[in-house]
Amino acid sequence: MTPQPSSGPWRVATVVKRRAETSHAATFRLRLDAPLGQRAGQHVVLRLTAPDGYTAQRSYSVASAPEDGDEFELTVERLEGGEVSMFLHDVVEPGDELDVRGPIGGWFVWEGTTPALLLGGGSGVVPLMAMLRHARRTGSADLLRLVVSARSPDVLYYAAELPGPQTTVVFTRSVPPGHDRAPGRLVMEDVPMPLADDVTAYVCGSAGFAEAASTVLLDAGVPAERVRVERFGPTG
Repeated sequence: MTPQPSSGPWRVATVVKRRAETSHAATFRLRLDAPLGQRAGQHVVLRLTAPDGYTAQRSYSVASAPEDGDEFELTVERLEGGEVSMFLHDVVEPGDELDVRGPIGGWFVWEGTTPALLLGGGSGVVPLMAMLRHARRTGSADLLRLVVSARSPDVLYYAAELPGPQTTVVFTRSVPPGHDRAPGRLVMEDVPMPLADDVTAYVCGSAGFAEAASTVLLDAGVPAERVRVERFGPTG
């Protein structure tokens, strides 16, 4: 994601925990002195400052539910040559402090009060996970369905937490033993039916995934004006 301007102040967040999601992605749990105040689907800008004053910043979607109070989570993929992602993975430890600004974004958000269909590809599941967690925390899970596309089980984010009646996982290249769907790209048959007349669809992933998923949604009968898309490229 490309950092966006924000009028909000920079705040200091303390890293309280990190855990591996895959061999190349980790989730960082951070604590502020007051709640971040995000809505499910928003993101923050994270800034690093070197001793000589040089700064680098990147935008990352918030993965945690708004109900987490003064703590929130960011899931970051380690990209070779990425000055921010490599620093987070290779250097940052619990107790370290990072500058954050946000939350940012008002269009790609779900309040938990209307039907939603979420389609996420790869790391595009991160803001959608915030929506799923929000739904489960607030008792509105019956309003939401999430379809996640991943290349293989070893690169699936949140593998232990995803399973449930609200979720479907599609593997495009290889599947785990006992998986009841052959590997392949997302198709219309993967969309949970029937869809509510007032459903809003949220699509997040690479440009290629976003285009393909949007086509699937239109074929499934979701009106174009009810499809919200967030595309992204590698965030180093």
